[in-house]
Amino acid sequence: MANESQKSEKSASSQGGQVLKERNPTRITAEPGKQEMVIIREFDAPRDLVFRAHTDPKLYEQWIGPRGLTTTIETFESRNGGNWRYIQKDRDGNEYGFHGMNHDVTPPERIIQTFEYEGLPESGHVILQEAKFDELPDNRTKFTARAVFLSVEDRDGMLQSDMEAGMKDSFSRLDELLERLQK
Repeated sequence: MANESQKSEKSASSQGGQVLKERNPTRITAEPGKQEMVIIREFDAPRDLVFRAHTDPKLYEQWIGPRGLTTTIETFESRNGGNWRYIQKDRDGNEYGFHGMNHDVTPPERIIQTFEYEGLPESGHVILQEAKFDELPDNRTKFTARAVFLSVEDRDGMLQSDMEAGMKDSFSRLDELLERLQK
């Protein structure tokens, strides 16, 4: 049976002691014994804008990560072969680094990149991710991310790290940013 999370607009997840409501449900599918995770989320904004929010560093740092963390972009080359790195800092001053490389950036359709969290005891736990941006009626966008991990243990460790709450909070922040950009 797949580990699938689906919440309606009225349901909420907790992040940092506060309750957050999702405008659109985030679905995370991770089949037992497989190295893959699939995330599907719709946004109430046109595809070009959702894609831009993923590739413009000034926009990206406004929504990536849960509330309570600040993001500083160090490198953000949104092109084929471009590198990226950012640091997130919590209220206590703890820092969390992430980096990767863009293998394919095809506006406004998809991004294929690697992703690595720098806080693990050993490096090399790289994830290959594909993000697809599909147009929907009424100027909406369907975002589908497929992540392939080096091992089932790496995938399961990510799922157990409270990644789901952080991702839902990030997507809520993205909803807010997209709404402001459309005014």
